[in-house]
Amino acid sequence: MPVSRTHASVRPSARARAVSVWQPVDEDVADHEAGTRERVLQIVTADGPVSAAELAAELDLTTAAIRRHLAVLEGNGQITVREAQGSAPARRGRPARRYVVTNQGQAAQPHAYSGIATEALRFLAEVAGPDAVEEFAERRVRELEERHGAAVEAAGDDPVARVRALADALAHDGYAATARPVPGAAAIQLCQGHCPVQQVAQEFPQLCEAEAQAFSRMLGVHVQRLATLAGGGHVCTTNIPTMTTPAPAEGR
Repeated sequence: MPVSRTHASVRPSARARAVSVWQPVDEDVADHEAGTRERVLQIVTADGPVSAAELAAELDLTTAAIRRHLAVLEGNGQITVREAQGSAPARRGRPARRYVVTNQGQAAQPHAYSGIATEALRFLAEVAGPDAVEEFAERRVRELEERHGAAVEAAGDDPVARVRALADALAHDGYAATARPVPGAAAIQLCQGHCPVQQVAQEFPQLCEAEAQAFSRMLGVHVQRLATLAGGGHVCTTNIPTMTTPAPAEGR
């Protein structure tokens, strides 16, 4: 009587089983990482000065994983190391780095201000009409022009240099802005990864429109908004031609 054998197809190998396991897509991993980093920032804000070991225990993560998030937050200027103070007895080895939140880190965290701002603009639109909202949006970006107009002008007449100067200025304001050339096209894109009025602009796109008009005035060319965070994009993207096309005159 022949000996019964188990075919390989009946019981997949460990490698085959590992391949069949669902793997999260890159976007899911990025969202998870961002969520963990936000939680780290919240704990540092509430409990700082706090060490990586304390954060790891709080979040049930390895110290190495926590240090990776701390490095990103510190690189973004959202946290900083606070030197040990007090008269506690010295311990052997290098003292643990303890972190506290910075003003920039405070500003990066969600607040109820966006809800209040939305209510205020709704009230303004009801009382004074939609033109009042547009006027407010225009006044807001005029302040942006006053802050950064000189830096853009100092970059000279080269459109690419002017866009990069504006991106650097916006990045300093916390917009996470970059200037990215468009391959094969006479254009450069101004990308903003953060928007402080994103939630408000979802209901009042006049804020985004006024900002794009301000960019056009500052750069001296006609620009085109391709995407916004408020509209569901992953960044605010403004396309800017590098061929010098004069910006439209006011009122046209």
